[in-house]
Amino acid sequence: MNQSAKIKPKERNAVIQSLRAGVVPRTGQHLIQVGRKQELEALLQDIDQISQGGANIRLVIGDYGSGKTFFLALVRAIALKKKLVTVHADLAPDRRLYASRGQARALYAELMRNLATRAKPEGGALASVVEKFVVSTLTEAQSRSLSPEAIIRERLEQLSEMVGGYDFAEVIAAYWRGHDTGNDLLKTSAVRWLRGEFSTKTDARKALGVRTIIDDTNFYDSLKLFARFVKLAGYGGLLVGLDELVNLYKLANTQARCNNYEQILRILNDSLQGSAEGLGFILGGTPEFLFDPRRGLYSYEALQSRLAENTFARDGLVDFSHPVIRLANLSQEDLYVLLTKIRHVFAMGEANQYLITDQQIQSFMAHCFEGVGEAYFRTPRNTITAFINLLAVLEQNPDVAIADLIGDVRLEPEQNPDLLPLEELDETEAGSTTPSEDDDDLAAFQL
Repeated sequence: MNQSAKIKPKERNAVIQSLRAGVVPRTGQHLIQVGRKQELEALLQDIDQISQGGANIRLVIGDYGSGKTFFLALVRAIALKKKLVTVHADLAPDRRLYASRGQARALYAELMRNLATRAKPEGGALASVVEKFVVSTLTEAQSRSLSPEAIIRERLEQLSEMVGGYDFAEVIAAYWRGHDTGNDLLKTSAVRWLRGEFSTKTDARKALGVRTIIDDTNFYDSLKLFARFVKLAGYGGLLVGLDELVNLYKLANTQARCNNYEQILRILNDSLQGSAEGLGFILGGTPEFLFDPRRGLYSYEALQSRLAENTFARDGLVDFSHPVIRLANLSQEDLYVLLTKIRHVFAMGEANQYLITDQQIQSFMAHCFEGVGEAYFRTPRNTITAFINLLAVLEQNPDVAIADLIGDVRLEPEQNPDLLPLEELDETEAGSTTPSEDDDDLAAFQL
């Protein structure tokens, strides 16, 4: 971080308010990034591969509190700067990779709601992407003396061999007609279809004249299709970020879990075999989600064989070309650097406005260590929140003694909520008499 650069109030507030609430900032991640240099370099190579028409998948595995969500957000921010389109979502009981009751369609819809571009990093950019594609056809249509709709169909003809490609092209053509005639309802219907918001084929046929919709059966195929489309629209490709994959690990029904793991296997195989174009996946999960031989990815033999660790990468040796990237917990030194960066952001980049000295930061850390031990820097969310609360009081009460405030800091070690319900899940699974994936015991999810 350039310590001499001033930070805009909007960016400063976005970072500080997010961290204070215990969530990852949607912007400004670069201001507080600590370490992970080799991991980021590996993901940068993935982004370049996507831009060149390739495909890849990464599983980012780390303990609870190790910074997976932040790392995924940082990679997405870098992808946007590299002119990729990004979509992201957290998996949840009602959002899965594979389902038969609408959960996969719900995941797709959430991804599309969060679709971001460099111009719209906050999300909600789907209509802008379609608009860019449509508008870009106007120049070509004028130069070739053809109708824009004819050019649209010609450009999208290459999608016809893909699952859903024909109706996808029809929807884009419908958007153009709405754009050309000022029919906002037609444009809105087209965007709704692209977002996976039509629940019945009848409604889609009435609104757009197409016979298919995006649903559970074509979730992944629709992402592959959309990745090709964003390339045609002039972007580098599509990066899909999925977090909280532990929700698949926590599925009580074995068949439902295996079906979701099989979807991951399909994505992995497509990436390894070059069957997808301009599409990348980055998935965040805990070690249990990957390694547990009974309910993790390693319980699925085909995935275990493909994701097994490189046996030569030991004793300090690394292999960042492997599909799995292990994120180590923050060290005490990493947390110190992070707190100095937060101090810098809080002061909007003005070193003469720092509210706390380096020595006082060290005193704060020593107090935290006395309270909760190593947990204060290995799972530092509560520590960061306490530090920002301290800065807020110092800012508004300049005469207060910092030593007194530090002595009042109280921390509780964070517990991993993902592991708490496992005993209950085991009982639910053991008592299940119906192996159908439709047996979705939502009570098993204690999020």
